Amino acid sequence: MKERTGIVTMRGNPLTLIGNDPKVGEIAPDFVTLDNNLSPVHFSSYRGKICILSSVPSLDTPVCDMETRRFNEEASRLGPDVVILTISMDLPFAQKRWCAASGVDKVQTLSDHRDASFGTSYGVLIKELRLLARAVFLVDRKGTLQYIQIVKETTSEPDYEAVLSALKKLT
Repeated sequence: MKERTGIVTMRGNPLTLIGNDPKVGEIAPDFVTLDNNLSPVHFSSYRGKICILSSVPSLDTPVCDMETRRFNEEASRLGPDVVILTISMDLPFAQKRWCAASGVDKVQTLSDHRDASFGTSYGVLIKELRLLARAVFLVDRKGTLQYIQIVKETTSEPDYEAVLSALKKLT
């Protein structure tokens, strides 16, 4: 498995990312995660929709909480053709509990805990922690990667305006 360093840090400490290194313009890799009811979800089932893939270390941390709430807010303005998937290594039960407690109902949370299928397909699995790096991927209706933002410091929020600006070009 490919390893990359120098891309992300946690509180300034360098971390190692494991997995592929997809590029803008390539077909977005398929992956399988679990939804909140433990059902497998294949990313390919979203073909035909514009997808924002938001990976976070854990919903039970302040920055991930803020990020997912912000994307949930944005989702209400984006229309039915745009799907926002928040992916973490949290167990499906924890994701379901967090969504209910936070009132998050427009973002779909998916768990990568079983196989790290998303993490390795998108190169955002943190070797030292077995968590996902904070990143945002934008995939168009045809399944092509149109935008990638890997957040350098995992305790920082992504640049939402850059994501939304890239999204506007697709809608």
